Amino acid sequence: QVQLVEFGGGLVQPGGPLRLSCAASGIRFGAYDMGWYRQAPGNQRELVASIIRAGTTNYVDSVKGRFTISRDNANSAVYLQMNSLKPEDTAVYYCNAKLFTIERLYDYWGQGTQVTVSS
Repeated sequence: QVQLVEFGGGLVQPGGPLRLSCAASGIRFGAYDMGWYRQAPGNQRELVASIIRAGTTNYVDSVKGRFTISRDNANSAVYLQMNSLKPEDTAVYYCNAKLFTIERLYDYWGQGTQVTVSS
């Protein structure tokens, strides 16, 4: 059974930091590309940051220089360090794992964790 469980969401003041963690089980973690998505009320879910199995990272423009994604293959975990948070970063953040094979796409999601940036 595949599980992605996010930790670390909460309420933070503007300009503050927050670190999200995602623990994966039931998959061969090192083979998957991992990503953090977010969805604010009334908005579509957007990709915030991704890290492929080779370690290359990618970020949406609005978080470049503020967010850092990393992964720990030995512990099947992916992290999102968020600094200089802004109210517009408020959203539910989701962990995602993707594996593309010839046969199919394996695509798994966590349950989401709420991040609220407010004074």
